[in-house]
Amino acid sequence: MLIQTEQTPNPATLKFLPGQPVMTGGTRDFATPEEAEASPLAEAIFSTGDVTGVFFGRDFVSVTAGPGVEWRDLKPQILNVLLDHFSSGAPLFRSGSAAGIVIAADEEMGDDPEDAEIVAQIRELIDTRVRPAVAQDGGDIVYRGFRGGTVFLALQGACSGCPSSTMTLKNGIESLLKHYVPEVETVEAV
Repeated sequence: MLIQTEQTPNPATLKFLPGQPVMTGGTRDFATPEEAEASPLAEAIFSTGDVTGVFFGRDFVSVTAGPGVEWRDLKPQILNVLLDHFSSGAPLFRSGSAAGIVIAADEEMGDDPEDAEIVAQIRELIDTRVRPAVAQDGGDIVYRGFRGGTVFLALQGACSGCPSSTMTLKNGIESLLKHYVPEVETVEAV
């Protein structure tokens, strides 16, 4: 089995492509070892001790290294964990754990019903234009709400903590949304 790696705009994050599907639907972001307990693979990656984030996409795994960690030292460890997991056919999640993207009710801001048409346009643009581009960089973006002309988004995977995330939000996503949805005035990360 050959696992390819790709650089991401976030120098702390590498994207690993195992050449097979990782998630059949949705995405999953693990920001702590405790969150990773739901997945044997994420838990094993965190167990290297030098990892601060793991993200599962459709066909990739993004791993974020801790401050001061050199990828030349960490990369072989992550590759071994991934090879062991994918060659063994082990499940991605423990039984009884929530798989896929999980959005708690309190994480969404509760859109105004009068904005339903605007929100539908925003969500469609994010799903069809933004998310595929962000996935190319090893991350994901999740809609959290629209209020008073502001779109609230959560960045995950390689995008979370990326030095260029502000530029992506303002010059890319905000410009796109403003162009197609005149009611959008600004975009903020939450």
